[in-house]
Amino acid sequence: MSVVNLPRQHTETTRPPAQHTELHPELNSAHVRFINLSKTYGDVHALHGIDLAIPRGEVFGIIGRSGAGKSSLIRTINRLEQPSSGRVLIDQVDIGGFDEDRLVALRRRIGMIFQHFNLMSAKTVWQNVELPLKVAGVAKDARQRKVRELLELVGLQDKHKAYPAQLSGGQKQRVGIARALVHDPEILLCDEATSALDPETTQSILGLLKEINTRLGLTIILITHEMAVIRDICDRVVVLEHGRVVEQGPVWEVFGNPQHEVSKTLLAPLQHGLPEELRERLHSYPVSSDAAVVLRLQFTGGNSEEPDLAALFAALGGRVRLLQGGVERIQGHALGQLLLAVSGSAQDAERLRQRAGQWAQQVEVVGYEA
Repeated sequence: MSVVNLPRQHTETTRPPAQHTELHPELNSAHVRFINLSKTYGDVHALHGIDLAIPRGEVFGIIGRSGAGKSSLIRTINRLEQPSSGRVLIDQVDIGGFDEDRLVALRRRIGMIFQHFNLMSAKTVWQNVELPLKVAGVAKDARQRKVRELLELVGLQDKHKAYPAQLSGGQKQRVGIARALVHDPEILLCDEATSALDPETTQSILGLLKEINTRLGLTIILITHEMAVIRDICDRVVVLEHGRVVEQGPVWEVFGNPQHEVSKTLLAPLQHGLPEELRERLHSYPVSSDAAVVLRLQFTGGNSEEPDLAALFAALGGRVRLLQGGVERIQGHALGQLLLAVSGSAQDAERLRQRAGQWAQQVEVVGYEA
């Protein structure tokens, strides 16, 4: 299962909606597929030739800075936005020609949760969740059973009589999630679902979404500007800039070795630069024969095992100090960086760099500490 760049020869918008002979075999399992998708608003080009395939059951992240086209892209999936050109396929069916009845049926297969919850203030938690079922004409007994199940799923069974004003932000978002699940959707769209929440509440909502993905097997597609959200929940990620795909891949790969400047910029808040007090005493050349060589070791996920620090320090020799850093695991891959000072080896900086390269995928000499 992978996110795949689609061949350009298959992007014409005039072909019939569901010709399976057109699809490459590896894309036949794609739950959602964008083919040469573009969207313009007057003279503004929000999306340019987007080609993506999202496998069934995946948690897929779309990230980018403000104005990158994230919301425009996600809203083409349920036709809240009509593409200017290109195609959106769901289960290999082109939804571009759907009439109103087919759109209603499609939107019941696609739940959506929003940044600002979109709850009705004059209705209780129970009534907010029940409303879509009422509109759809579901019988009372079935409505009550469904609402009860969903409130238990999101942990709000004791808040069913409360009004939105009586809830915390996290509780409001749980109501929004329950409401999005009332029609047993196959796809759940999350539009900046955690941006209005504090970090602790964000973690609880992400945990709930992951549980829903695992328990119900939904395909979850979320947009965010927060790389921490992508790291904590997504299987794969695509990075947008000015309406174009600039990078995509498994989360561990993009985090471990980002290729585009936008990805690096978005990742910057999660990474640690040189401490200010170290930078002040760092030199570009050894000021004495016993100056410490300062090495930055980057672990980009090429090895699944965490670095053996005892063996690394022994290989470097001398006195080794850990100045800063850490390693975390993302999707089974070890990612992170270590900043080390190796004393008494200023003349052997290149040899030390090469030795450290046995453990880390990238090593650089950042300077010398007197």
